[in-house]
Amino acid sequence: MSTSERDDTPVLITEAALSLDEQHKARKRKYAIMMSARIPCIILAMVFIDIWWLSVALLVLSIPLPWMAVLIANDRPPRKAEKANRYRVEAKAIESSGKDHRVIDG
Repeated sequence: MSTSERDDTPVLITEAALSLDEQHKARKRKYAIMMSARIPCIILAMVFIDIWWLSVALLVLSIPLPWMAVLIANDRPPRKAEKANRYRVEAKAIESSGKDHRVIDG
């Protein structure tokens, strides 16, 4: 492969995927935020116990939060579609000059 055929386009660092450690930290942070949102829902349900429908709504809201937090925390970002680097064979025809057409038999 000659240097003129090579793709010398620089890779932008912003296009690079996050490291596995950074992805794990981000997922742990999302999990902690969602689980900590459940505590105020339960506390507010106890505060508004006199307004039964609001208390029930807050409790119902807090029920799926752990399930959603686990799903979101275990979900990795989708892989980027990358173009495959394939070896290309170019067929070149051998052209004769038209002067000498000898066939060599063994």
